[in-house]
Amino acid sequence: MPERTLTQPALADLAAVPARSRWAASGPIRLHALDYGGDGVPVLVLPGITSPAIAMDFVARELTGLVRPIVLDVRGRGLSDDGPSYTLEDYAADAEAVIKELGLDGAVLLGHSMGARIAGLTAARGAVALRGAVLVDPPMSGPGRGPYPTPLAAFQAQLLQARRGTDADEVAASWPRWPRREQELRARWLSSCGDEAVAGTHRGFESEDFFGFWPSVPAPVVLVYGAESPVVTAEGAREAARTNAAARLVEVPGAGHMVFWDNPRGALEAVGDVLRGLVA
Repeated sequence: MPERTLTQPALADLAAVPARSRWAASGPIRLHALDYGGDGVPVLVLPGITSPAIAMDFVARELTGLVRPIVLDVRGRGLSDDGPSYTLEDYAADAEAVIKELGLDGAVLLGHSMGARIAGLTAARGAVALRGAVLVDPPMSGPGRGPYPTPLAAFQAQLLQARRGTDADEVAASWPRWPRREQELRARWLSSCGDEAVAGTHRGFESEDFFGFWPSVPAPVVLVYGAESPVVTAEGAREAARTNAAARLVEVPGAGHMVFWDNPRGALEAVGDVLRGLVA
């Protein structure tokens, strides 16, 4: 069975997405993004470990008008190519390539989970001009900090489930709080995520230290986290505030690590308020 698959029903989902496909190259890797258009400040949206771009459609729709969302299919996911490796440096270089090729100078980076790590390192590297960065529940695991709360085996089981064929009811068993449409999209699109993309990223969660670059992320930077998150704990939030005095922290009540999915209204209101401040 091919490692990555996309069925016709999954591709048909794109017809209902009010965005156009854009393409950029990061070295030999072709990267796909969904551009929601408009005249606002561009916001490059960077999804999580098993979230292709379309998984963030409901977030991008809510932000359209306030900003111009462009949601990236991170390498090894969605319509983007596989990569030879999946380090945080690789991902940051991809984000920089997309910003340069699509003319997104002065963009805001908005990342969730893996994407929040990418946003943070990209901002810290300083290779592209940015207006700011919003990190939503970045994994704070790393060397000497204990394992990432979700084991790799759990992700691998979900990938196998998706490739043999799953549905929203089965997804709901793992993610009961999610809106029904998001359960349906995950059922159709999870199989577009590659095994090594997920495994390599998970290894990075435990071998690449978030706090190694976090103090160098320049202002303006906002860290948004779920009040019930096992990934950004209360202790982790305090360390983040202590080690980067330029950062502002925003807690979303009633949300775990999957902040936008657990409390869509609260998360979107919080992020919308943050973006209004950054683009004013």
